[in-house]
Formats: sequence, C-alpha cells, structure tokens
Amino acid sequence: QQKQVLEDLEMPLVRRSTETLFQEQPKTGNPYLEDTLLRSYLKTHLPPKVLEEVHQDLERFGNRLLTKIQPLGWECELNPPVFRQFDAWGQRVDRIDTCSAWRRMKEISAEEGLIAEAYERKYSNWSRLYQAVKLYLFSTSSGGFSCPLAMTDGAAKVIESLGTPGSLKSAFDRLTSRDPKKFWTSGQWMTERRGGSDVANGTETVARRQPDGSFCLYGFKWFTSAADSDMALTLARIADAEGQCPQGSRGLSLFFLRVRDEEGKLNNIQVQRLKDKLGTRQMATAELWLQGARAELISAEGRGVASISNMLNITRIHNVIGAVASMRRMISLSREYARRRVAFGKLLKDHPLHMQTIARMEVQARGAFLLLMEVARLLGLAETNLASEQDQLLLRLLVPVAKLYTGKQATAVAVEAMESFGGQGYMEDTGVPVILRDTLVLSIWEGTTNILSLDVLRSLAKSQGRVMAVFLSTVQEKLELVSGTAELALARQRLRGALGSLAQFLEKAGPEPALTMELAARDFSYSLARIYTGALLMEHAARPGASSTDTCAALRWCNQELCPVAAESGSGSYRAGAALQDSALVYGDS
Repeated sequence: QQKQVLEDLEMPLVRRSTETLFQEQPKTGNPYLEDTLLRSYLKTHLPPKVLEEVHQDLERFGNRLLTKIQPLGWECELNPPVFRQFDAWGQRVDRIDTCSAWRRMKEISAEEGLIAEAYERKYSNWSRLYQAVKLYLFSTSSGGFSCPLAMTDGAAKVIESLGTPGSLKSAFDRLTSRDPKKFWTSGQWMTERRGGSDVANGTETVARRQPDGSFCLYGFKWFTSAADSDMALTLARIADAEGQCPQGSRGLSLFFLRVRDEEGKLNNIQVQRLKDKLGTRQMATAELWLQGARAELISAEGRGVASISNMLNITRIHNVIGAVASMRRMISLSREYARRRVAFGKLLKDHPLHMQTIARMEVQARGAFLLLMEVARLLGLAETNLASEQDQLLLRLLVPVAKLYTGKQATAVAVEAMESFGGQGYMEDTGVPVILRDTLVLSIWEGTTNILSLDVLRSLAKSQGRVMAVFLSTVQEKLELVSGTAELALARQRLRGALGSLAQFLEKAGPEPALTMELAARDFSYSLARIYTGALLMEHAARPGASSTDTCAALRWCNQELCPVAAESGSGSYRAGAALQDSALVYGDS
C-alpha cells in the first residue's frame, strides 16, 4: 500500500483519476413550476376555470420540455441543416437536409398547439396570452424552431385578417392544425439584395400575370429564414402589359406561394446557398432565386405593405417572447450554478457582489416578462373584439416599444449571465454560448432598435397624439391603483416624476423640427418602455398576496433613469447642430 501511495504521488497530476473539473453542472427542473413570476401572474389574471385547465397543461408541458424537448433542441444545435445542390449524377436537386430532431420539433409544435391555441380561442381573449406562455416556455428548448413558428403565426394572422378567402382556407387550416401530418410552417420572404427594413425601395421581385389569373414571380430573395417551410408570404411588384412596375411602397403587393408541389419539387425556385450566420444556426436561412415561382395575389394591388403589417406585429411579439425566454433561461442557469460552485472558500450564492449581479438581471427579466404579458393580453382583447379604442392604440404603441427594448435587455443579460459562469460560460459544450449567439439576433430581426424607434414616432403622428394621451392616462391609472401601498411610495414618486418629465418633453417637442424628434427617437422609446414597465411592476407588487420580492423588483426598477429622453434633452443632445456634431465625431472634422 505504501508503495502504491508513492507511485500515485509521483504520477503527473493530469494522469490521476481525478481529472474531471471540480465544478458541478447546473441542473434546472420543470421550467413552469420553477417560474414563480409566471405562475403568480396567471393566478392573478386568469379566470379560475381557465387557470385550472391551463395550470394542468403547463405542468405537463414543462415535464415534456425537461425530459423530451430539451435533448432534441441540443441535437438540432449539433446537427445544423445541410444544403445539397446536386445529386451523385450531377442533377441539380437544391435539397436542404434537416436533422430528425428538427423534424420532430415540427411535429411537437403541432401536437402542443403552439399555433393552434391562438386561433381556436378556446379561452376567448385569454387564448393568445396562453399561447404566448407556452411559446415562452418552449423557446430556449426548441432548438431554434421558435423562429419558423413566429412566421407561421404571422402568416395565419394575415390570412385571418383577409377574411380567410376560400383559396387560402386549406393553407390556414394547415398552419393552425394540431395534426403533425397536416401541419405547415411558413416563411416570410421580404429581404432582397438592397436589404433590410427599407422594403419600399429594396424590393425588386416582379410578378407577371398569367392567363389563369395566377402570377409568376421573378427575383432574388437575399435572406429567407426557415427555407425548409411549406409555404411563404412575399412581396413583389406587378408588371403591367409593357413590363413596367410601379415603384415605392404603393407598388408592392402581397403573394402566397407553395414552396414545393405535391411531388416535393421546388416551385421554380433555386437555392443559391445557406447563410453562414452567427447564431440560430439550427435553422436553414437561404438565398433563393425565384424563376417563375407560381403564386397567388392575396392583397389588393399595391396594398402589400399594409396587408403584411399584421404578420410583422405577430413576429415582433414572438421576438419579445424569445428575448424574455432567453433572459429567464440564462438567469435560471446562473442561479443554479451559484448554488453549486465554490470559490474562495464558499458558494457563489454566499458572495454578496455575485448575488447583486444576478439580482439586477432578475429585475430586468421580471420587467420584460410583465411587458410581454401586457402586450399578449391586449392582443387577445383585440382578436376577440373586446378591445376598446384605447386598448388598440396602446397595443400599436407597445409592440415596437417592447420589441426594441427587450431585444437590448436580452443581449445585456445574456452577456452578464455568461460572465457569471467564469471560463465555463465560454465553453461551447456547456450550451451557454448557444443562448448568447441566438439572443444577439433579437435586436436586429424584424427591425433594428433605430428602425423601431422611428416606427414609434410614426404611431404618434398617425394617431395625431391620441396614442400618447392613452399612454399617459394608463400609467396614471396604474399609479392611482397602487397609491395605498406604502412600500411602493418611493417608486411611485419616481415614476410620477418621470411621467411628468415625459409630458414636458412632448410639450416642448411639439413645435420642434422633425430632425429633433428623430434624434430623440431611441431615448424616447426607452423612456416609454421604462415608465410603462415600472407601472406594471408596481401593479404586480400591489396585488393581494404579493411577495416582498415583487416589491423589491418594483423599487429597484424605478431606481434607474426612467426618462432618459428628458435627461438627454436637458443636456442639449437634440439641439440644432447636434446631428452635425455626431457626424464629426464619427468621421472626424474633415
């Protein structure tokens, strides 16, 4: 025995039996049961009968996520799609091969009614919120499949908004089916070579009318997400008899097309290549040539942008869902790791600075979650004709506000959470970098922060100021509701002050030139997000049965700069000449 001990001591450290890292893997449980904020929100807002049914289904779904779906999601990450342009005999096939786990995700999405739930309306105006909750739980376990679901939901919404015409009835039924054998997913083909959000000037695809009334599309789609989908909605310009196409947004019309025919052959579409993306690598995103793709005009001619706006609203809400879900997942992992990792003689959870860092992330995630639920609640009211004019105006404003702000929140939280793991957070096989990479797209897809900030300004202009009147009165009502809660007095005082500062800014900005408001657009949108979220956090903390954690989150949220647009305006950031100074800073005095 003594000889063996001496041999062990002489053996190099790396060769001993204790080669594994002295750190435990964080393990989380049923994501629904562990999400106390989600459960408290549902208990507060859902009717008792609805809550009973929803609770049972979400507990079951949470167990399925933990035991079945999460492993499939990791398999999707390890086996991204592969593009095969030619077969062994040189015949062009343009086949996108996806893994079995990805295909199984499509079946699960149908079985769980992740799209159907919103359109069956079993729970009336609460159906849309219930769908949002299931998607929120599904998102970070889905292996990227939440992205095609966003566009599928958007396509279903567009078809429904058009009155579900007979020619699209079959497509709608498939998009909203619970039968895996019938269920379709949809693409959203808008981005072309000139790229980005400027579809009015960037769309070159031409639609040529055929004798039977259908159209053939010719053009190049530069960025088509979920290229393996069954159908797509896309914009194109209708050519007249002389081959001329109207320009601008009024020249765009909306088309429906099947990606493949009944035999599985592409609909006069050629795949040029798959995109080599930073994240969401589990999903096939491609460049496509449309070379006479058969399509059906589904909007009035020249009304394509207006018709597809419903799709954009839905996909932006899905973007918010993904942002909130990624924050919750990263924080859950960080929290569990802090219970297991020992550093400097004690667990991470016993280091006050470490817990302060996670707590700050938690406040952001809580605020984002309540903002998501508010948007989903308002959408549910609108879809069941129960929304007042004020509800509809508020929804129009909050969708871009929530999308732009939660996208930024998610990125910041994901980076901070990765850091909380130390070096392990940087290791690919922990799964943490995957969440970070997939989160980074959320401030880009469906409109960057600046684009959406300008959309917020458009909503103000289009409503002739009514939307801001509704915003201000709604926040004021929420402040009055919590006036009897002494613990929230400081938060209420700060939020009321921010609301007053916002109103003063709007009053001063009224006569200002358009450039002033454009420079203020991002800070203005951030102010709306912070103020409204603060009101939601206080409302949640003032409900019967609220916890001290709810109160703490509201107080901490309101301890930040709630109205940055007023602060920046006071420092002269939007004054005449500020834009020239910005350019000089970026490009130099020359």
